Amino acid sequence: MGRYLGPVCRLCRREGTKLFLKGTRCYGEKCAIDRRSYPPGQHGQGRMRTSEYSLQLREKQKLKRIYGLLERQFRGYFMRAERMKGITGENLLALLERRLDNVVYRIGFASSRREARQLVGHGHLLVDGKKVNIPSYLVVVGQTVSIPEKSQTVLPIQKALEGVDGRGVPAWLELDKTRFAGRVKELPTKEDIALPVNEQLVVELYSR
Repeated sequence: MGRYLGPVCRLCRREGTKLFLKGTRCYGEKCAIDRRSYPPGQHGQGRMRTSEYSLQLREKQKLKRIYGLLERQFRGYFMRAERMKGITGENLLALLERRLDNVVYRIGFASSRREARQLVGHGHLLVDGKKVNIPSYLVVVGQTVSIPEKSQTVLPIQKALEGVDGRGVPAWLELDKTRFAGRVKELPTKEDIALPVNEQLVVELYSR
């Protein structure tokens, strides 16, 4: 199955929480969760049976949809996190946060991860002064992510930077708006990430 191309607000309703897939719309009155907090479809307002497996599956689906990953990609990150030292769930979150498309979104160059992925793919991002067009590129501590001069007039980038003060930049990153540049100060921790996801349930699902 290919990448999901349908209405992303439907995904937020399915998971019952804001996944912030629509950029500034998620912070306004038009957010689908605020208007219709029940799952989509004709049976959305009916009773939903829950089991241990369904709870684990929903947490995995949340993470996949937040970062825009397919199952094969997501499983690859999990297997890598499992081989690393430390807590597998927290390792998984840290790996996902270090993706270049996510860093571009977190720093404030894009209003959503989907928009950030498009900017990276179109060659609007530099890492340590070199063009990188791979959204899954993993940044490391000390690297600088910047916008080249010819791309600084791109409207989505300018609009995203205008709204970054209201959204905030995580403590593990720093932004210099005047230079259109951001730097990775340290590796992200679970406290820095603060997603509406219980990553331990994802670990339990893959450990079944």
